Amino acid sequence: MRMATALSVTVLAAGGIGHALVTGLDTGITRVDPFKDMKNRPQAGHGMNVLVVGTDGRDRITPEEKAKYRLGGAPCRCTDTVMLVHISEDRERASVVSLPRDSYTEMPEHTDLTTGRKHHAHPVKLNAAYAEGGPSLTVRTVESMTGVKIDHYLEVDFTSFMRTVDAVGGVQICTTRPVKDSYTGLDLPAGTHELDGGQALQYVRSRHIDGAADIGRMQRQQRFLAALVERITSGGVLFNPVRFREVATTMLGSVRADEDFGTDQLLALSKAMRGFTPASSEFVSVPIGDMSFPVKGIGSTVKWDAAKAQKLFRALREDRPLAAASKPGSSSSAKAPKAVVVDVAPRTVRVQVYNGTRTDGLGRKVDDALRGTGFDTTRTPKTGTGKERSRTLVEYDPRWDRSAKTLAAALPGAELRAVKGRGGTLRVTVGADYKGVTAVRSEETARGGPFEAVTGDRVVCP
Repeated sequence: MRMATALSVTVLAAGGIGHALVTGLDTGITRVDPFKDMKNRPQAGHGMNVLVVGTDGRDRITPEEKAKYRLGGAPCRCTDTVMLVHISEDRERASVVSLPRDSYTEMPEHTDLTTGRKHHAHPVKLNAAYAEGGPSLTVRTVESMTGVKIDHYLEVDFTSFMRTVDAVGGVQICTTRPVKDSYTGLDLPAGTHELDGGQALQYVRSRHIDGAADIGRMQRQQRFLAALVERITSGGVLFNPVRFREVATTMLGSVRADEDFGTDQLLALSKAMRGFTPASSEFVSVPIGDMSFPVKGIGSTVKWDAAKAQKLFRALREDRPLAAASKPGSSSSAKAPKAVVVDVAPRTVRVQVYNGTRTDGLGRKVDDALRGTGFDTTRTPKTGTGKERSRTLVEYDPRWDRSAKTLAAALPGAELRAVKGRGGTLRVTVGADYKGVTAVRSEETARGGPFEAVTGDRVVCP
């Protein structure tokens, strides 16, 4: 989530700032050794790979800020966000891959840093790696999952995020619809907004806006990062020594990094990435196969689409772009089937189908059709209870009303019914009026290619 803070250090250096100004700034970085005694690592590819994690550091936030930005609760030794940043070998492209914190994985054999107990390999959620084994186990786990060799490690403190945003003068975010989350206090009407540090923290933390949950949150984090890059590269920070020093000091004061990531590395990148802009960056979330994969003793996890994820990380190792190149007049786009435009991407909407009729196999048919147009169905349709329904019913938690409208668009004529406590999974009970599923697509048409990646210039405000 807060990887923007760390990645922006590279962007700042890309402005061609002199060695005299940069020298000494990295003395504020706390050093860690995440690669100690690591064996059987993946083969190095082309370019540079940086693992960036955002940790919970709310213990340094004032009581007033905690109340204002809904940051209650005790701090934890955990990672809120994990991102893999690939800098191309020619230093002209940065690819940012978001890894869901609840990703299902098998943690390598290790010794627990807190208890000292030795553990055999066992299934966990990705964010448990940091809690049990710190940076080293986190790197080992990510390398095991992705097959990508990590060259550098950056860890960003949760609380310093706000200070960094304020240091660059805030960021500009655009929303096509009102965005509200009672958990974080985020409340933005449709339009263009200048967010200060506290508001930006609310924006990147929100995950109760709709059924998109963590996937939607990761996309908002990506939009935020693109906006931050634009502010830094176009807002005068790079060419004002006083502002640069202030911003860089704030950023680096929040970072823990490996021993080999310092001034010389920043300067080397600066010479190669002097023209870096939002268009030079691309963002993608790891392909998901199951948003709610149950694991005994762990609970609901996010399971990757193994085949697609393997292709994604192979592309990183081979230093290939992830976002599809735009080709005006392309015949492929002209042949794309017509679809109803909806606010929430169907792939982020979790759906359980029930057959409310006496027609055998209709539940399976509807589940397949909804999945075919992009919805995240459970793939296990069930038989409805009670009398046969004449009209298809969509039941949803009021907090996921926008997701319900997306689902209703795919099922014309369906009845919508709000049910408190339903949770993030929407329920469809198919009625006798069912005539088929209408294709839908989200407003975010900028994402494309085999990995649904997007370049930064496509998600910042126009």
